[in-house]
Amino acid sequence: MKIWSDSFKDGAKIPAPLAFCKIDAGTHAAMSDNRNPHLAWSDLPENTRSLVVICHDYDVPSRGDDVNQEGKTVPADLPRVDFYHWVLVDLPANLTSIAEGEFSSGITARGKNGPDALHGARQGINDYTAWFAGDKDMEGDYYGYDGPCPPWNDAIPHHYVFTLYALDTDKLAVTGRFTGQDVMAAMQGHILGKASITGVYSLNPAVASTL
Repeated sequence: MKIWSDSFKDGAKIPAPLAFCKIDAGTHAAMSDNRNPHLAWSDLPENTRSLVVICHDYDVPSRGDDVNQEGKTVPADLPRVDFYHWVLVDLPANLTSIAEGEFSSGITARGKNGPDALHGARQGINDYTAWFAGDKDMEGDYYGYDGPCPPWNDAIPHHYVFTLYALDTDKLAVTGRFTGQDVMAAMQGHILGKASITGVYSLNPAVASTL
């Protein structure tokens, strides 16, 4: 299997229009265009019946003590955890690409609707759902794609992995308000192949200038 993007190159910086937040000189971070990237693929395994797209960031701080705090830095050696930005299942096997902005263009306070999506697919909730819990202006179920918004004081860049999975089933056995973890568990035993592309992003000007 092969996967690529016209929006960014594998291992390169993700453009700000694809992010949830962009660098702002006055406030550190401001909301961005939040467009999903273009993705295209080829050479699917024989007998592929559906496709899944997962985007996750594996560099998220395991503790939030220093996150976005003036005069502090999130240390590079802090243990990191996964954060799911996009959970898309039941894409038809004859689909060969997703256009930039096709599934997400702009930020929707309290989250975009779901799970039903284009092409007969379904989208799960991403981890902004938990991140914004308790925020009276933003809390809600965040279905579909919401892009990068790493801590603006993080010492390391964040890596966003877009993985395409080819499955042997037409419809994945998840229902309702499903998460990235739910999908990863439900796919076990059904994966015929997978391919990934990774982009990097930072809201820390000192880090971003090196990308």
